[in-house]
Amino acid sequence: MRRLPGSVALTAMLLACGGETETRDATVASDSATVALTGYAATEGFVNVPGGKVFYRIIGDGPGTPILALHGGPGGTSCRFEVLAPLASERRIVFYDQLGSGRSVAPDDSTLWRLPRFVDEVDAVRRALGLDTIHLLGTSWGGALAAEYVLSTKPSGVRSLILSSPLISTPDWIADADSLRGTLPADVQAALDRHEAAGTLDHAEYKAATDSFYARYVRRLPVADQPECAGVTSNSAIYEYMWGPTEFTSTGSLRSWSRAEDLGRLNVPTLFIAGEYDEARPARLAQYRDRVPGAQLVVISGAAHGVLREKTAQYIEALRVFLGDVESRKRDDRQ
Repeated sequence: MRRLPGSVALTAMLLACGGETETRDATVASDSATVALTGYAATEGFVNVPGGKVFYRIIGDGPGTPILALHGGPGGTSCRFEVLAPLASERRIVFYDQLGSGRSVAPDDSTLWRLPRFVDEVDAVRRALGLDTIHLLGTSWGGALAAEYVLSTKPSGVRSLILSSPLISTPDWIADADSLRGTLPADVQAALDRHEAAGTLDHAEYKAATDSFYARYVRRLPVADQPECAGVTSNSAIYEYMWGPTEFTSTGSLRSWSRAEDLGRLNVPTLFIAGEYDEARPARLAQYRDRVPGAQLVVISGAAHGVLREKTAQYIEALRVFLGDVESRKRDDRQ
């Protein structure tokens, strides 16, 4: 596709995909067709992928290489990526609800919840939106998807890979979860063990015990409500089919999945990023970093698995530094 200059290219490309363009202030929606200095362009719509249609949203029209962001789950939603709006003047931020969740079509067909289909979905979104060159960011399960996409398809145009609190190996994840469970109070651990042995995972005591784990390692700090996420729901059926009943119990199709031994094959600049108290343990991510040539690791103090929303300013600054370094290296290579 021939590219047009500036925001004209963005609008022409997105309207060709059936999207709707708006202008949004950093805090207040606007009906204006002109982007205010404090605002950012936003476009959204649907594109076809294997199995149905997915909802996408693009914020910003900056000149830098766009970020394509893959949300967590499986079965999660992408609306939380709106907090990356401070980058909108620098580059486009592209995100979408994976098939079956959020605002995307939700087929009643469990054969669609396979990792290879999700990999094909990433490729379909890129082609539909003309994303020839991207920085690829995956959070949690999205990190697994991003790693699998790069390793299995060897795609062109991926300038860098950002693995944010990623799942890289289910066996490693469960081993780390077991270690973190060991830090919980003895009565909480006993409740978890008792109800898992009895199969009573819907018991109120078990749910309270899992919440104790989540409060330490998943959602540790308070976060602001996001109006963009109002009424947008995840799909627990996909989560349970592919992962399992809780963050620390995997019984689904991903239970033996791992790419830990293949990380040395990644040949793009790679950043691992996580919270200090992340269930994706920084010590484990340091091991992964050491397997990827030239990879970096940023650990953000005080945050847990929800680091993107818990410490948004620090997270964005880490992205800026990494992306600036990647793009400056590319410029130097052309000189």
